[in-house]
Amino acid sequence: MKRGVLVSQFSVLDSYFTEKREAHLEELKQFLRIPSISSLSEHKEDMQKGAQWLADSFTNAGLENVVIDKTSGHPVVYADWLHAAGKPTILVYGHYDVQPVDPLNLWESEPFEPQVRDNKLYARGASDDKGQVFMHVKAVEALLQTEGSLPVNVKFLIEGEEEVGSPNLEEYIENNKEKLAADVIVISDTGMQGPGQPAVCYGLRGLCGVQIDVKGAKGDLHSGLYGGGVQNSIHALVSILDSFRDAEGTIEVEGFYENVRPLLDEEREAYKALGFDEEELKKEVGVDELFGEKGYSHLERVWVRPTLEINGVFGGFSGEGIKTVLPSEAGAKITCRLVPDQDPDEIVAKLKAHIEKNKPAGVTVTLTEFDKGKPFITPFDHPAIQAAGRSYEKVYKVPTAYTRGGGSIPIVAAFDEILGLPVVLMGFGLSTENFHAPNEHFHLENFDQGLRVIGDYYYELAELSKENLKK
Repeated sequence: MKRGVLVSQFSVLDSYFTEKREAHLEELKQFLRIPSISSLSEHKEDMQKGAQWLADSFTNAGLENVVIDKTSGHPVVYADWLHAAGKPTILVYGHYDVQPVDPLNLWESEPFEPQVRDNKLYARGASDDKGQVFMHVKAVEALLQTEGSLPVNVKFLIEGEEEVGSPNLEEYIENNKEKLAADVIVISDTGMQGPGQPAVCYGLRGLCGVQIDVKGAKGDLHSGLYGGGVQNSIHALVSILDSFRDAEGTIEVEGFYENVRPLLDEEREAYKALGFDEEELKKEVGVDELFGEKGYSHLERVWVRPTLEINGVFGGFSGEGIKTVLPSEAGAKITCRLVPDQDPDEIVAKLKAHIEKNKPAGVTVTLTEFDKGKPFITPFDHPAIQAAGRSYEKVYKVPTAYTRGGGSIPIVAAFDEILGLPVVLMGFGLSTENFHAPNEHFHLENFDQGLRVIGDYYYELAELSKENLKK
């Protein structure tokens, strides 16, 4: 397929989206009116309505094999179009569930009654993730309406439990490997670098979370009778916590860094080219100095280096005044952000060994494991990543940023591990859009431009062979 054909097709898509804009917005508002809150049992029927609305939208768009698949929780919606012989297959993932809306009094308009103000669409789910899922549906519909076919094969997998940690999706993927077989996974559930600045995210950090519980005497003791003669559980906990990092933030758990994949010179140069303003960040978060591992920039620290953070500490007396006791129990919650090629189970084992080695006398320590998720990365020079960058640049008229994310989306790593496919995170949201908070909204200039980016991206991928797309 020649590049000139792509330019011609882009012009056709541009006209189509311009003509249909108001109709598309009205359809999206219908979707947003469904209060598909996955975490609240009283919205179970609304979850079914959301799945059905999406299935009907797939059918109306011209997709085939549309099915609402049951899980142990909320259903998954699947659809496909598989008539592009010899061309790559794209698996589009997203979710139709949304976060609760509390506190309701902080919303300037009803969360499930969409409103457009200042070219922003306000509603729960507008940005995360109904609006971005809807864009992929309409991009496919536009291609089928204008060309009668798609340049690539497309499969959709849209779940209803992302906002509660996707507890049933990994099993669904395992049980449907053949059905979900593809050449690349595309996810639009992330953000851009900033207004007018598109970004392709090619990596996310993993996660492991634990709780440390320290137990000393059988009960709280009078500090006058026992102080200095019996171990204080809070002192013991503080000693353990202090042993985790040195004064410059380097983690001192033996073997913690041994599998960390080094940062490529090309990546470091790409991050420098973003022109990130650390002085502006200080003002934004209200600190005099940034802190982190020596020898790395802020972006490198939050994108490509692992962390160990104390998230909460509890124990003893914290009421008004003084209570002179030696606390019997104390505890802390800790999370580690992990990078390729760290394994959450191995890190937890290293934490246990470190705690046992550094445990003060006179207490017992137990470790409870919580959330785990593996890190993910698709090389930023992968053809599918670069193709996404070209489509962004064609529409936004500026260079695309190639970034990693400091957060974790465990199901992305599951896709990577189970299906073994490159994952392209091409989002259209902005960090200021209040997803998970009151007054969530979606900038409609990114809705408009994003439709065109997605449509063009399908044609860009059609130029790549399946062999090129192998990870």
